[in-house]
Amino acid sequence: MTWSRRDFLRISGVTATTSLVTATTLGTPAWAADEYDALRQRRVDMILGTGYSPTAEPYATKLAQAGQVAADYQAAMAPTTGSLWPDLPIGTVSANVTGTLGRLGALARAYALPGTGLTGDSGVLADVVSGLDWVAAHAYTATAATYDNWWDWQIGSPQSLLDTICLVYSALSSTQISTYLAAVDHYLPDSLVSAYAGTSTGANRVDLCRGLALRGVVGKNSAKIALARDALSPVFPLVVVGDGYYADGSFLQHTRVPYAGTYGAVLLGGLGMLFKLLAGSTWAVTDPNRQLVFDSVEKSYAPFLFNGLMMDGVSGRAISRGLTAADPLQIPQDDHTRGHGLVGGILMLADAASATERARWRGLVKGWLQRDYWKPFTGDLSLGIPTLAAGQAVLADSSVTAIAEPVNSKVFGAMDRATHRRAKWALAVSMCSSRTTYYETGNGENLHGWHTGNGMTYWWGDTFGNGQYSDSYWPTVDPYRLPGVTASRKALADAAGGAWGASYPATTWVGGATDGTYSALGQDTRGLQSTLTGKKSWFCLDDSVVCLGAGITCTDGVAVETTVDNRNLGPGTGNQAFTVDGVAQSTAMGWSATFTGADWACLSGFGGYLFPGGATVKALREARTGAWSSINTGGSTTALTRKYLTLWVDHGTDPVGSAYNYVLMPGADATMTAARAANPTVTTVSNTTSVQAIADGASGVTAANFFTAGTAGPITVSGPCSVLVRESGGTLRVSVADPTRSATTLTVTININGYATATGDPQVTVLGLAPIKLLVETGGALGASRTITFGTGSAVTPATPSTVVPMADAYVRDGSYASTNYGSDSALVVKNDATGYARRSFLKFDLSGLPAAPRRAILWVYGETADSAGTHTAFSAYGVSVDSWTETGVTWSTQPALGTVLDTRTIGDVKDWIPLDVTAFAQAQYAGDRILTVGLAAAAKSLAVTLNSRSNTVNPPFLEVLS
Repeated sequence: MTWSRRDFLRISGVTATTSLVTATTLGTPAWAADEYDALRQRRVDMILGTGYSPTAEPYATKLAQAGQVAADYQAAMAPTTGSLWPDLPIGTVSANVTGTLGRLGALARAYALPGTGLTGDSGVLADVVSGLDWVAAHAYTATAATYDNWWDWQIGSPQSLLDTICLVYSALSSTQISTYLAAVDHYLPDSLVSAYAGTSTGANRVDLCRGLALRGVVGKNSAKIALARDALSPVFPLVVVGDGYYADGSFLQHTRVPYAGTYGAVLLGGLGMLFKLLAGSTWAVTDPNRQLVFDSVEKSYAPFLFNGLMMDGVSGRAISRGLTAADPLQIPQDDHTRGHGLVGGILMLADAASATERARWRGLVKGWLQRDYWKPFTGDLSLGIPTLAAGQAVLADSSVTAIAEPVNSKVFGAMDRATHRRAKWALAVSMCSSRTTYYETGNGENLHGWHTGNGMTYWWGDTFGNGQYSDSYWPTVDPYRLPGVTASRKALADAAGGAWGASYPATTWVGGATDGTYSALGQDTRGLQSTLTGKKSWFCLDDSVVCLGAGITCTDGVAVETTVDNRNLGPGTGNQAFTVDGVAQSTAMGWSATFTGADWACLSGFGGYLFPGGATVKALREARTGAWSSINTGGSTTALTRKYLTLWVDHGTDPVGSAYNYVLMPGADATMTAARAANPTVTTVSNTTSVQAIADGASGVTAANFFTAGTAGPITVSGPCSVLVRESGGTLRVSVADPTRSATTLTVTININGYATATGDPQVTVLGLAPIKLLVETGGALGASRTITFGTGSAVTPATPSTVVPMADAYVRDGSYASTNYGSDSALVVKNDATGYARRSFLKFDLSGLPAAPRRAILWVYGETADSAGTHTAFSAYGVSVDSWTETGVTWSTQPALGTVLDTRTIGDVKDWIPLDVTAFAQAQYAGDRILTVGLAAAAKSLAVTLNSRSNTVNPPFLEVLS
C-alpha cells in the first residue's frame, strides 16, 4: 500500500491547518523544566486541541473514531525485520516509512487524547515506544541512504516522528531521544535551508523549518531553532517569478502551478504553527516581512474561499484526492474539506496577528462557515479536533459578526487565474500560459487534468451548486468537456505532458484588465499535445459573464468542442428541467439533442444561457460512472455514478476560424433568461482573432481584449492589451493591463470628450482630453491593471512624452578588475558581494532636448538575475552628481560617487522590463546642467543582475520622460 502526502497528513491528524492548545501530562520530563519544555508542551497543546468537551459532539464521535483507527493499527502491528505493519514494507517505497510513523502518531494521539477508549492505555504507550525503536533501527535511521521520494525523508517522516516524540516524551530515555534525533539530523541536515532554491522554497521551505524547529525544541538545541526561524525569512518577501506570493495575491509552487489551495495552505498553516510555537520565546519570529504573510490572508486566500470551499482551480493535483484506498476512515476529500482546513490555518495565524486583523478574519471565517450548507463545518470528519474546536468557537461567539460575500472582480495575472464575486454567486476562470502549466500531475495523481488550466470556468450559487465539483465530479466528469474549455477530442494518455507541470503553452497573451468591480479576461489558447489554437474572452458583468471565442482552428483529425457548461445534477434523480427557447426538454437519462438557431436555454435550479444572434448547440443528459483510481493511482476503486447535463458548441472536425458567443447567467430562472434574450443589455462589438470586445448598457462597461494593436468601439490601442472602460454617474474609469508583459508603455485612446479632472495610478499619464489619450506604464506590472478615473480629483494638464536614449553607459568591477573598463560590453551588471565580485553600472542621459521640465521620468532597464545562489534580488537607482565619466574610460577606481537612492526594485531570473522612478533627480538635473547620470547598485549583499546595455540590439535601456 502506497501512502501519499495527503494520506499521511489526514491519518496523522496533523494537517497544514491544525489549530491547537491543551495539555496532557504524561509524567516527569527527562530533563528539568526549561524554555524548551515549555515550547514542547505548547506543541503538545497544538496537537491535541483545547477548549472543547470530549463528551460533546462532534468531538465525541471524532475521538471515538481516532480510538478505533488506533485500535485497528495496534491489532495489525506485527514487527519483522522488513516491516512494522505487513502492508507497509520498508525498503523501496519511501511513503511506507512516512506511513509507519504516521500510524505510530495515531496511536500516540489515541493514548494522549481523552475519550478515545485508549486514553492512558499502557499497552498502547508501550507499542508506540517499541515502534519508534523499531523505526530507528530499521527504517528511519542515522546511517541509511534515502530512496524514492525526498519529501518523505525530509518532511513527512520527521514531522510525524517529532510530533510523536513530543506526545510520549516522558516515556522516553535520553538515549532513545538522541537516537531518534540523530536520524532526523541525518535526513534533515542544516544544509537543506542554506540556499533558497530547488525544493527548499515556498511551502516546502516552511515544512523544512518546522522540522528543524521541533528538532531543536525536542533536543534542546538553540542553534537549530534559531536556524529554523531565520531560514523562514526568504519565504516572506514577494516574488516576481517562481514559487511564493506575488503583489497581486497570486501564489505559485513548483514554479508554474497556481497552488494557494494546497501548498499555499500548507505554507500558511506551517507559518501560523511556527509563529505561535515560538511566540514570546527566545526564538520568536520577528522579521518585519512576516506582515506580508498576514496580508496574504485577504489577498491570496479569501478571494478563492466561497461558502467554506476552496476553489479547485488553485488546488493543483489535489483535486484528484477524493477518496483514497489507504484511508481507513474512507472520508472523501473535496473543495469543502480543503476550505475548512484552510480556515483552521487562518485561525491559527490569527493568534499571531494584530487585534484588527484577528477580528476581521474571524468575521470572514464565520461568514464562510455559516454559508456552507453543502458540507457543514462541524460535520466534517476529515478535520482534526483542534481545527474543529477553533472553527466552532468562532461560530458560537456572538461577538463575531459574519462578513457577507463581497462584490468584486480580481485578476491574478501572475498565476493566470481570475475570480468574479457577486452577492448571490461566484465565478472563477483557470487559464495557462508560458508562465503557468496546463495542469499538474505527479505521484500518480491528477492523471486526467489535461484541460483544467485551459479556460475552465467554475461557478457556484449562494444556495445551489456547492456540490458541483465536490460530489465525485472529477472521477465521473468527461475530462474533454470541462465548462468554459475549448478542447480537441484527441485522446490523451494518463498524465499526458509530463509530471510537475512540465507542459505549458508557448503563449503570453493570458490575463486581463479589472477595475475591481468588473473584468475583461482573455486567453490566446493552445491545446495540450494538440494543434488547437484560438482566442477566448470572458467579460464579467453584474449578473452575467459574456464568453467569446474566435479563430478556433485545429488539424488533429477529431472534433473540437467548446463546453458551455457541464452541470453535476446532484445525488437526486437528475431530472431538473432543461428548457430551450421556451420548450421543456426530456428529463430522461441518455437524452441528447442538437438545437439550431437557439437563443437561450435554462437549467432549473442552476442558471441560464444566452446565445446572441442564435447558435447551434448540443445538449446531453447522461449518467457517468468512474472511480477515483482512474485519475489517481492511490484512489479508491469503488465505482461511482453521477448525473450530468452537458451543453456545448461543436466546432466540427479540423475547424478553421470557428467562433462562439454565449452568456452565462448564474442563478437565473427560465423567465429571467427569456426576458434577457428578448431585451439584451450587451452588444458584441467584435469577436475576431484581433480583438474581442463588448459593450454593456446596464453597467456602462465597454471592454476589449486586443491581441494586436487596433480599434474596437471607442477604444484604440498601440499594442496588445486588455482595456475596461466604465462610464457611470458622471465619471469615466479606465483600466488597462498588458497580459503579454512585453511592453514598457501603451498608448490608449478613448474616443470620449468632456472630462477635465482625473485621479488614478501614477503609472497612467494623460496625453490628451479631446479625445482622451493615455500613456500607460505596464512594464514590470506582471499583468496587473493600471487605472485612472475621470470626473474626480484635480484638473488635468496633458503631458508630452519623450524617449531619451543613453549617451553613455558602462559597468565597473572591483578587486583585480578595478582598472578594467567594460564600456563596450552588451550588458550592464550589478552585484554587491565579496571583493572581486562587486559590480555597479552607470547610465548618462542628455535632457537638453526635452520640450519642458520633466513631470515624470522613468528609467527602463531590461534583464534578469543570473546567479546560481538564487533567483530574486533587489537593486537600486542612485542619483549621481558627477557627469564627467566616460563610457570608454570609467572603471571601479575612477567611478563617480553614488548619491541618494531614487528607487529600489526586485528582479527575478526571468527577463523582464524594470521601471525605476528617477523623477525628482531628473527634475533637479534639468534645472542644472541638463545631464542626468544614474548609478545602479545594490545596497546589501545581492545576486548578480544582468541588464541590457545601450550597445545591445535587443531591449536597450531608455528614459521615458513626461513633460
